[in-house]
Amino acid sequence: MSGGDGGFARDPGLQPERTRLAWRRTALSATVAGVLALKAALAHGVPLVWAGGVVPVLALLVLATRRARDLAAPRPLALSPRCALLAACCAGTLALAAVPVIL
Repeated sequence: MSGGDGGFARDPGLQPERTRLAWRRTALSATVAGVLALKAALAHGVPLVWAGGVVPVLALLVLATRRARDLAAPRPLALSPRCALLAACCAGTLALAAVPVIL
């Protein structure tokens, strides 16, 4: 099976759909974590928790939405190292912001 460009035709199967759904789940869970951090900040009057919860949520929402849209293309580009680092930093910050909620 070769494509018109001399390479092999891409048979994506369900992998792009699963990856797109995973990015959507990540955005949803980040939103929930941000809302819980905001609730804890408002209950205890800690603005640092608010900033630690809302800013990464917004960044992760933008990144996840953009990535899910990019994966709808027939030949999606790989995630850049900069975006992967941003996603990892946002997830780590959200984990740290969740500590006061748990405690």
